[in-house]
Amino acid sequence: MGRLKITDTTLRDAHQSLMATRMRTEDMIPVLEKMNRAGYHSMEVWGGATFDSCMRFLDEDPWERLTLLKEKLKDTKLQMLLRGQNLVGYKHYPDEVVEEFVHKAVKNGIDIIRIFDALNDVRNMEKAIECTKEAGAHAQGTISYTISPVHDLDHFVEVAEVLKQMGADSISIKDMAGLITPTDAYDLVTKLKGEVGLPVQLHCHYTSGMASMAYLKAVEAGVDVVDTAAAPLSLGTSQPPTDSIVAALQGTSYDTGIDIEVLAEISNHFKTIRKNYHIPGDIAIGVDTNVLNYQVPGGMISNLSSQLAEQNSSHLIEDVLKEVPRVREELGYPPLVTPSSQIVGTQAVVNVLMGERYKMVSTEVKNYLKGLYGQPPGKIDEELRQSVLKGEEFITGRPADQLEPVLEKSREEIKDYMEKEEDVLSYILFPNVALNFFKRRRGEEPPLAAAAGTGANNKQPAKENLEPELYNINEVDPSLIGSAGDRLVYYPA
Repeated sequence: MGRLKITDTTLRDAHQSLMATRMRTEDMIPVLEKMNRAGYHSMEVWGGATFDSCMRFLDEDPWERLTLLKEKLKDTKLQMLLRGQNLVGYKHYPDEVVEEFVHKAVKNGIDIIRIFDALNDVRNMEKAIECTKEAGAHAQGTISYTISPVHDLDHFVEVAEVLKQMGADSISIKDMAGLITPTDAYDLVTKLKGEVGLPVQLHCHYTSGMASMAYLKAVEAGVDVVDTAAAPLSLGTSQPPTDSIVAALQGTSYDTGIDIEVLAEISNHFKTIRKNYHIPGDIAIGVDTNVLNYQVPGGMISNLSSQLAEQNSSHLIEDVLKEVPRVREELGYPPLVTPSSQIVGTQAVVNVLMGERYKMVSTEVKNYLKGLYGQPPGKIDEELRQSVLKGEEFITGRPADQLEPVLEKSREEIKDYMEKEEDVLSYILFPNVALNFFKRRRGEEPPLAAAAGTGANNKQPAKENLEPELYNINEVDPSLIGSAGDRLVYYPA
C-alpha cells in the first residue's frame, strides 16, 4: 500500500455545505500560498454551487475566481465538480455547451473534473468525459452513492465499469448524504479496485458521523484519495477534517506526507474568517442520524425545514421526512443529489402542505417523469406518470439528444454585455442571474448589499428566492408549462 492522497474541499464543498457557498474570494487569497505548499493531491475549488453563488450573491465572476486561484496555486492540481450534462446548472444543456464549458474550464485552470449524474445515468456523463479528455484534463467518473432496493455493490461496480469504458481516468464514490458504512466502504473500494482497476477516490459528508471511520476502512481496502476539509470548515454536513485524517495516518504505511504544522496555519486562517459568516448550528455541529432513517442529506433537511417555516408549518417536518422516501420510491429511487434532491424534496413538501399527494407538482417533476433528466435506477410508478403526463409521451433516449443548439443565439442576445467568451456560458447556465450581474459589472445597477465586503453583511446570507414553479395538474394545460430552470432551491451536492 502506498501513501494516501488528500483532496482538500475547503474552497468548494466545505463552504457550500456549511455556509451556503458564501465564501468570498478575498477571504481565500491570504491563505493560498500556504495551501499551495501543503502537499495536497488536488484542491476542489470550483463547480457545484460556487458558480451560481458567485454571481447571484457575491457580485463575483466565477471565471475570474478560477483564474486567480490558478495563479496562486501553481503547484497544486485544481479540481471541480461537474453535474454531467447539467454542468453547474439544474437542467441538461446541449452538447455544444458542454464542450465549450469543459474546454473553457480547463483553459482557465481546471486539471481534474469530477463528473457525476444525479441518476447515475452514464449517458448523461459520456459527453463531459469525452470533452474533458479532449481538453487534456483528468476525467473522474463518479458514482452517486445511495441506499435503496435497487442499489447494491454490484450496481455501483457496473456503473464504474461503463465509466471506465467511456474513458474515465479514475472513479469517485460520491457519498453526498454520509450514508456509507465503514464495512460497505471497505467492500466497495475492494470491488472497484479489483474488478474495475482504476484509481478510486472517496468523498463523504460527515452528516451521519461515520465518514472518518469509512475513510479508515477505505484506506485499508486500498483507496487512493479521500476528500477532506480544513478543520474549522469540516464535520457537520461538510467533510472529515484534513488535520485529523493526516494525524491519524502519520507514521503508518499510509502516511500522507502532509505537514501538520502547515495544516495548522491553514486552519487558523479559516478559524478567523468563519466568524464573518453565518453557519447554522444544526448544520455545523453534531450528527444527524435522520439521514440513516430517511436517506435525506443533512443540508436537504435544513432546506426542507426552511420551506416549512416560511409556510408557518414547521410542525410538519416529520411528515415531510416520511414523505420523501415515498416520493423517491415512486420516482424510481433516484440518489438524492442535485438536482434530484430538489425535485424529490420540494414535491414532498408540497404533498404534505396540500394535504393531498400530487395535487400539485413542480415543473421539474413533470419533466423528470417525461424522461428529460434521464433513466432512473428503479421503476417509476406508472400510475403517477400517467396522471401527470395525461397521455404525453415520455422519452427513453438520451435527454440531450432532444436539445437544440443555443450558443450562437445566446451570443447575439448578450453581445452588448459580453466582455469575454466565457460570459456567454454564464448567461446560458443562469440567464437572469448572469444578465443582472453583467449590468452591475458595468455600473448600470447598484452592487449587491450582501457583497459589499466581509463582516456583518455576510453574517446572514441573502434569502434565496428560488422556489420552483408549480402547476395544478387538474387545472392547467401542461403544454403551457416551461422549465423553471435556475429557479430551483439547491442543497449541498
